[in-house]
Amino acid sequence: MKTVLEPGRATASSPSPTGARYRVLAMLFVTVVINYLDRSNLSVAAPQLGRDLQLDPFQRGLLFSAFGWAYAAFQIPGGWLVDRVRPRFLFAGICGLWSLATLLQGFAGTFIFLFSLRWLVGMFEAPAYPICNRLVTTWFPEHERAGAIGTYTSGQFVGLAFLTPVLVLTQKHFGWQQVFVLTGAVGLVWAALWYGWYRDPAESRTVNPAEIQHIRAGGGLAEMGGEPRRSAAPFQWSDLGIVLSRRKLWGIYIGQSAVNSTLWFFLTWFPTYLVDYRHLNFIKAGFLASLPFLAAFCGILCSGFLSDYLVKRGFSATTARKVPVISGLLLCTSIVGANYVESPALIILFLTIAGFGNGFSSIAWVFVSLLAPRRLLGLTGGVFNFFGNLSSILVPLVIGLLVRGDNFAPGLFFVAALALAGALSYVFIVGRIERVE
Repeated sequence: MKTVLEPGRATASSPSPTGARYRVLAMLFVTVVINYLDRSNLSVAAPQLGRDLQLDPFQRGLLFSAFGWAYAAFQIPGGWLVDRVRPRFLFAGICGLWSLATLLQGFAGTFIFLFSLRWLVGMFEAPAYPICNRLVTTWFPEHERAGAIGTYTSGQFVGLAFLTPVLVLTQKHFGWQQVFVLTGAVGLVWAALWYGWYRDPAESRTVNPAEIQHIRAGGGLAEMGGEPRRSAAPFQWSDLGIVLSRRKLWGIYIGQSAVNSTLWFFLTWFPTYLVDYRHLNFIKAGFLASLPFLAAFCGILCSGFLSDYLVKRGFSATTARKVPVISGLLLCTSIVGANYVESPALIILFLTIAGFGNGFSSIAWVFVSLLAPRRLLGLTGGVFNFFGNLSSILVPLVIGLLVRGDNFAPGLFFVAALALAGALSYVFIVGRIERVE
């Protein structure tokens, strides 16, 4: 007779960790792919959409920034929510809502309607990364965490690298409206699958005591996933004061804003830059636009596993975690090289180097796991993502104001300057890596 295991129980024949954490990581990876397609689909549609709706550069900048206004504004409430609602329900709910708002963009015929829907996408996506960070902290020991963060974060670049050409072809053959319908429909399906598949460690039938012990022995917080959120303490302004008053945390807030500044250039203005300012064919530009994202995918995997390797080799967390991020931010400044070349191949080369640097610096969420007060992990993640995503407002708008005629050079100088500021923040403000209590 086959023995049915209770959640968290294992037989003597299965003493080794089950590896359930890797299945959770695969689910996070898919979620991030969908998450970033719904952020970037506007950039693919923008050249044709802008002409159909007769938008000037400043209006395009406003439209690109609409997501960022809501996404940044709801980071702190979203982080607070992450500490109180189980990931199974919260992730399925927000994914379904942002996907519905994405799908409806395919029916938008005015600037105001489209702006409002982009705003809703930003609001519903706000808790997504704090949830991811909480789940990685729940399911992974510290010496595996940077690799795990690098793996799920790489989903943003995998989707952009390999699926951007699909969106370009969708627009060419079916119109820009179908770009939003397609990406929204995929997200609605995934929201239902997440709700059906995900369980916290205490409820999962695929995890055994050996894996729980492996997670806890390495500093993972496996018990967090099963905490009853209804018993969580109410919001206190003093908690917000803690995460806003620590120098180390301010260092990573500034650094994350810099990391996201380069990313948001690629998520918003990049295809328009290639088509309208470098005069590349739309289809060619769409395929070339995937190269920096492919480089970023390689960069983030290299960064995450290099960082974990350094930890295993005995390097301090300060060295192992900070060096990849600082190096990546410095590589991002190479974006200005595109101002001094005319060949499409060289333009893409400099942008691809910057893309690799952006990926290499994108494991910065590991600092939330390492520095945040244990009971304020979600709130710290929300504040971290709030400041990080101020760039989603600032970068599209400022670039829209800086570009004049055919001169896009000031926009690239602006992005490079922010990347340099982020590297300096990690060097001079973050200091030694140790948890804030």
